[in-house]
Amino acid sequence: MGISARNLLTQDEEAKLVATIGAAEKRTSGEIKIHIEDHAPRAPIRRAEELFETLDLTQTQARNGVLIYLAVKDKAYAIIGDAGIDEKVPHDFWDDIRDGMGERFREGHFFDGIRYAVEETGRQLAEFFPWRSDDVNELPNEISFGDKQES
Repeated sequence: MGISARNLLTQDEEAKLVATIGAAEKRTSGEIKIHIEDHAPRAPIRRAEELFETLDLTQTQARNGVLIYLAVKDKAYAIIGDAGIDEKVPHDFWDDIRDGMGERFREGHFFDGIRYAVEETGRQLAEFFPWRSDDVNELPNEISFGDKQES
């Protein structure tokens, strides 16, 4: 059968990642989304950029949404942030997170790689977008899968 977007994670792992997103978002006002699909119809960074709008990540008030994207069968992934983040962080901000995620993926630890990316995103974004007591969770924390329409 092989690994696919729908069987990459167990239900327990998926629930743990949703909880990890919630915990990370308690450190930062940023909004973190995970999207997993089987194939990237184009370069993973380009596909992530397309999905960014489809998944409403451009709709956050501070423009501080983050997308962690995986194309499982293509063994491709990307992590990108919205314009509000890009204005404040160094140009190589996502490199360490992406590389750390990739190390875990290469070892076959997909859950650990995604969890690392979520936790590290929350930790690092807290410096630029700290959580505030009036913070509102602007986007659902659930993982989305490859059934979003291509742009």
